[in-house]
Amino acid sequence: MVKKAKRRSKHIPQRTCVGCREVLRKRALIRIVKGPEGVVIDLTGKAHGRGAYLHDKRSCWLHGINGSLDHALRTELTDQEKQTLMDYMMENLPDESLPPSGAEGQST
Repeated sequence: MVKKAKRRSKHIPQRTCVGCREVLRKRALIRIVKGPEGVVIDLTGKAHGRGAYLHDKRSCWLHGINGSLDHALRTELTDQEKQTLMDYMMENLPDESLPPSGAEGQST
């Protein structure tokens, strides 16, 4: 009797957003790292230090900045680190209160 070779599915790393606790694939989240130089946004996902993950949603970032990042990174964020994260959020993340692009002028 010949056994069929089972094809293994490729392992996809999963991470949890510390803002909303949703589990997604690692590449879908933004990594925040507490390293020797302080808290930084790690877009490569390879920086050394304790990391935590957030969605690209402002609500998750606000929840994270207001406490859950402190717990996940096992540190207390300084005011300067919080401001750095807020600046990144304001510059790079879409405002959730705005309709998705292309939705203007459409009626239901």
